[in-house]
Amino acid sequence: MESRILFTCMLVCVFLRSSCGQNSAPEAVLNCCEGDVLFLLDSSGSVSSYDYFRMLRFLSELLLPFSLGEDQVRVSLLQVGTQPRLEFGFDGHNTQTGLQEALRNTKPLGGDTNTEEALRLAKDWVLKPGGSGGAREDLPRVLVWLTDGVKPGDVIGPMKELREEGVSVLVISTGHGNYQVLRQVVTPPVESHLYFVDIDDMSIITEDLRDAIIEILRAERLQVRDVSTDSAVLQWRPVLAGLTGYYEIRFRPVPSLGVVGGGTGGPGTSPSTSGGQYQRLTRPGDSSTARLTGLKPDTTYKATLTPESNLQVLNPLSVNFTTKPEVLSPAVVTVSDSGANSVRVSWGPLQPESVQSFQVEYMALPGGKLHTATVGRGQNSTVLTNLQPDTQYLVTVSARHSSGRERAMSVKVCTEEVRPALADLQLTTVGSDSVQVDWKASVDGLRGYWLTWEGQDSHGSTAAPRSSLYLPPNSLSTRLTHLPPATRVCVSPVYRTARGEGLCCTAQFHSDASVWGHRS
Repeated sequence: MESRILFTCMLVCVFLRSSCGQNSAPEAVLNCCEGDVLFLLDSSGSVSSYDYFRMLRFLSELLLPFSLGEDQVRVSLLQVGTQPRLEFGFDGHNTQTGLQEALRNTKPLGGDTNTEEALRLAKDWVLKPGGSGGAREDLPRVLVWLTDGVKPGDVIGPMKELREEGVSVLVISTGHGNYQVLRQVVTPPVESHLYFVDIDDMSIITEDLRDAIIEILRAERLQVRDVSTDSAVLQWRPVLAGLTGYYEIRFRPVPSLGVVGGGTGGPGTSPSTSGGQYQRLTRPGDSSTARLTGLKPDTTYKATLTPESNLQVLNPLSVNFTTKPEVLSPAVVTVSDSGANSVRVSWGPLQPESVQSFQVEYMALPGGKLHTATVGRGQNSTVLTNLQPDTQYLVTVSARHSSGRERAMSVKVCTEEVRPALADLQLTTVGSDSVQVDWKASVDGLRGYWLTWEGQDSHGSTAAPRSSLYLPPNSLSTRLTHLPPATRVCVSPVYRTARGEGLCCTAQFHSDASVWGHRS
């Protein structure tokens, strides 16, 4: 018994000495993540001092590479005992020095394994978003439970509630825990979120568990937006804010099929170690965006952002993106100002630097004669004339590019039908309230006639409801009866697509004179 106590004390001393040398940040800080991680540590009486300090050492090594802070990873430690205790909350330590010292100074609670009460505190307080000292809104939350598996209590229900609220649950069991219970409480996938490991072999899962946490907390710190054919904008979180330093940005095409290739370079470019070429930019430490220009269309690029600071070592961030394919004119063709014998055809975009000329071909459908017009490269529209009325045409706009490529786009357009106006309109009064209506019109394409009439007062204003009548195309006269003393009559020719221009006359019944129509 005395030898076990002595060995435990020696282990504690070794642990304390090794941790003292880890106060400074490692050379490669994992500037990867943003979120809140709560460690639920079993420190009840069932956990020996030896096992307890081994678990603390495991936590120290697990967390050491993470960048801590408000816009990084935050860590909290909740111990399980008869009365669970929050050792430190999420706002407790923003540096590795403070966190590592807190872990070294942590002492076990002993007593019963009151995991259910600890989970209640985690749900209602520590992991509750927006609360005082609680988790942050709209960021990932992770619960990592370290247990020896001895009498954990009824944890399935509380763990389910946490998962339903968006908390990711990971479990490390150092004893003979019930696998069926523990697999129910972790968040899938079980193979990367549930670990059974001997207390002396915990180091073998450090990297896997860290990767699992990173996968949950990984932040899109380097993003690409506004991608076009020849440019893109990099956007990142300003991790150097408040520090002296600058950002170095390098980007180049990604080699494909084993061929080292890369852009044409340009001002500020340098050869890469792989034989390709990259472009280099620098931005001050308080910036968060940079525009990449001179890119090739439809090409995959790799961009690397390296924060450079004498005060802190930060990992470079990389992202791949693909520029949009080149838009060859014509990409759009539109038709406007359509008439019976002409239409205006427009296209775009204008690319005078790469287009030699445009050719417009048009023919009546089906099987009409093909007509061709050539348009200069700086012109984006033309008017097609001498077309047939009421006819469908196929119009094709082709661009001949300097590269030798050609692109064509076609549209269909219909010319308007010819709609001749009414040639003549005559009203002849018949009796005291009737009128004979006679008119003349072209018969080509006529579908009929539309008559309307309404009573008027002495000032020409409407004095009675309007009436209407449709007559077939072979009608050139009709008689209207029971009219008011002054009635305005209008006749319009009706064609397939619309009405033609009509004529209107007013009939007065105070005399026998005939009333002749006039164009209104």
